[in-house]
Amino acid sequence: MTDPTIGRLRVSGATLHYEVRGRGPLLLLIPGGTGGAASFDGIADELAATYTVAAYDPRGLSRSPLDDPGAEQRVAEHAEDAFRLLELLSPGEPARVFGSSSGAIAALHLLTAHPERVERVVAHEPPVVEVLPDTSEHRALIARVQETFRTQGLMPAMAVFAAGLKKDDDTAEPAPAPELPPEAAARAEQTLAGLPFFISRIVPAFMSYVPDLDRLASLSDRLVLACGQDSRGELPYRPAALMAERFGTELRHFPGGHVGLNTHSVGFGEALKKALLA
Repeated sequence: MTDPTIGRLRVSGATLHYEVRGRGPLLLLIPGGTGGAASFDGIADELAATYTVAAYDPRGLSRSPLDDPGAEQRVAEHAEDAFRLLELLSPGEPARVFGSSSGAIAALHLLTAHPERVERVVAHEPPVVEVLPDTSEHRALIARVQETFRTQGLMPAMAVFAAGLKKDDDTAEPAPAPELPPEAAARAEQTLAGLPFFISRIVPAFMSYVPDLDRLASLSDRLVLACGQDSRGELPYRPAALMAERFGTELRHFPGGHVGLNTHSVGFGEALKKALLA
């Protein structure tokens, strides 16, 4: 794997760690969950053959500390961080952007707020549950997760959260976790360290976000909505499927499920390259 060029960018209330590889037009990668720039290690080199690939740790996670560790998180602020990176790394030139999960929510807001800076956005399973007809159930889930975290702690809260993401009719015992490539398994410690911030700050802020569907529809020629081929029926799959149907656009399917980036990195990278050119 090629060693990236490392940078630090001061933004409002935080300092962002970012990494750059390759040459060509800019491709900004926005991670989801507790992932940082390292979550793209499995695909970054392949993409860097075509693009200048930039990835970063979102504010509050890993190597991007907040000035105020207790600061509330907002989707608009995270999207503005991405915009600042575009301004730094691709001044005056529209860029391509990929985001997964919560990172895909930030990418959607970036597209609506700064469309002139974005040539194409690929959004993989953005859990914008406010667009769903049963959104009240998901608001209740988020409230249960927060209450469980407050009263019982991290792992019980994560269990409630994970159960709420499953298929509505899925009552089976959970399948064994897929075996991760060594580089993904090595990030487990970082993932665990970021979970309290994720469950208490990112989940409530991002899953209560209401996207501007009319504006996204008007920009849908620059938007590729994607889901994991193994995710059908799960909560993170449904908003992208609904938006693709509403916008009259194709819903792309990438290998694996919600975390296919980690479990099926080679196929995921190939699918992403095709989506960026669509």
